[in-house]
Amino acid sequence: MDMLHGPLQGKIIRFAIPIALSSVLTQLFNTVDVAVVGRFASSTALAAVGANTFIINLLINLFFGVSIGSSVVIANHIGQNNAEGIRRGISTTAALSIISGVLLLIIGMFVARPLLQWMDTPADVLPDAERYLRIFLWGSPFLMIYTFGAAILRSRGDSKRPLYILVVAGIINTVLNLVLVIRFHMGVAGVAIGTGVSNMFSALVIIWLLRHEKGEFQLHLNDLSIHRAELRRILAIGLPAGLQGMTFSLSNIFIQSSINSFGSAAIAGSSVAQTLEAYSYFFMAAFTSAATTFVGQNYGAGLIGRCKRITWICLFYGAASCFICNLLFTLFAPQVLGLFTPDPGVIRFGRIRIEHVLIFQCLAASYDVTSGSLRGVGHSIEPTVITIFGTCVLRLVWVFWVFPVYGEYHQLLQVYPITWVVTGITTFLFYIAIMRRLEGRKVFPVRALTLRVACHLPRPVKRLWSGKW
Repeated sequence: MDMLHGPLQGKIIRFAIPIALSSVLTQLFNTVDVAVVGRFASSTALAAVGANTFIINLLINLFFGVSIGSSVVIANHIGQNNAEGIRRGISTTAALSIISGVLLLIIGMFVARPLLQWMDTPADVLPDAERYLRIFLWGSPFLMIYTFGAAILRSRGDSKRPLYILVVAGIINTVLNLVLVIRFHMGVAGVAIGTGVSNMFSALVIIWLLRHEKGEFQLHLNDLSIHRAELRRILAIGLPAGLQGMTFSLSNIFIQSSINSFGSAAIAGSSVAQTLEAYSYFFMAAFTSAATTFVGQNYGAGLIGRCKRITWICLFYGAASCFICNLLFTLFAPQVLGLFTPDPGVIRFGRIRIEHVLIFQCLAASYDVTSGSLRGVGHSIEPTVITIFGTCVLRLVWVFWVFPVYGEYHQLLQVYPITWVVTGITTFLFYIAIMRRLEGRKVFPVRALTLRVACHLPRPVKRLWSGKW
């Protein structure tokens, strides 16, 4: 796909939709796990799978962030028409995928049980939860190989072939889950094995595709190496993105530990609702990925005005597509939740989360898409810092100081839309300032705005900040 010339809207949509569908299929692995154990095992098994959602995200998000850095660096080289840079980027990315997979497996095995215990996972859920997580981790090296391989393909505009791979992998996962759980009564172990095998299939196919690419995009397995310059650029962009994902997951783990205090029905109901949130988010995230890749190439070519148009298009379609999903899931909440479990207690908790979190989820596009655009122009640390303080710190404050005052399930969940609004406004203002600077224009008066706010602070706070303002 030529991202540097011609109309943008159609190309962005054609690029983003396969990514969204790929993410949906990836989530389908977990959804099938949840649905199969909920229908054919027990509510305890359902809670065991759900209790691992945030832990798995915490473990893999750092490496997923590094893959974003790989995609941006290769996209920049494509925009600069730098064939040698593309080769070095692909070689470094492939080597990183192997290293990341091994590290994820080793670290995960050490922290699996302590993390589950730290989250106050109920005693009746803990054994199955630990079993599921450990088996899942054995397939994590294959997951990393596929993730980094897909990042290479998407950096050049190819988002369709990763989708085709996941279609087949999703079918494999579904069939194995049904066979292992229903026929062999393996419970959570059966669904974890199904997910691992499907990850192995995805990794092998992505390697085969990259081995048969042409020119500078071909992967040479006998020439894998880490190029320091490429590694520094990848980590400079990818590590902050990964740390942002990890801190998100860490704050959600604290929220999940509070949810655990309401019992296994709350864990299971929240898990099902989180699955629906994930499906809605994937459409927004697809346009975030499109913003990162399109901006990365156009920034490499020096087309700043085109970068701005890309951001606005992705912001509109990301928020709109997420909102449509949010609305549909909310309107048909009883029917959708009933697909996962017949337990009325689980359904009740699921509906509460849908009505207090899911319906507002599209607000997150305000910082998600703009953060993706900022990473495309090489600014990865700043949106990470904003997100950590605007979202994660506020969530921890809510969990430890606000929630204990009221102690109600729905009041715990209200922290999500509040932090989305705060983080969105802050990130958007920073984005405007950076783009004006890149255009050589007068920077948006963020400093003047903070000065204005400082004027209304209490006198002791003014004195504290007087030197910095």
